[in-house]
Amino acid sequence: METILESPLQFSPSAVKEIRRLMDEPGFDNGNFLRIGVKGGGCSGLSYILGFDKRQEADQLFESNSLSFIMNPSHNIYLSGMMVHWEDGLNARGFSFNNPNASKTCGCGTSFAV
Repeated sequence: METILESPLQFSPSAVKEIRRLMDEPGFDNGNFLRIGVKGGGCSGLSYILGFDKRQEADQLFESNSLSFIMNPSHNIYLSGMMVHWEDGLNARGFSFNNPNASKTCGCGTSFAV
């Protein structure tokens, strides 16, 4: 049996609900995993990755709030302690990232610097 590691980050109940809704959509590829990570770019230097993807050899499997996800272990230093939240209001709709490692964030909230 595969080892599921303790999550370095958390998903709010609203984020878990929205991710599960997306996974229940017709045509969802059950061979995909929820991936979270970072990539270079964006107005502050790094951008968040949150989507569905095939598992790569280096990926580790984590669980948070009964939600399994994959992440490249090198991204842990950027995302440790982060909370992923889902906003569903009139002024804001989408995933938001509360990252204690970010020294600055951009106005759109999808990129950050460390």
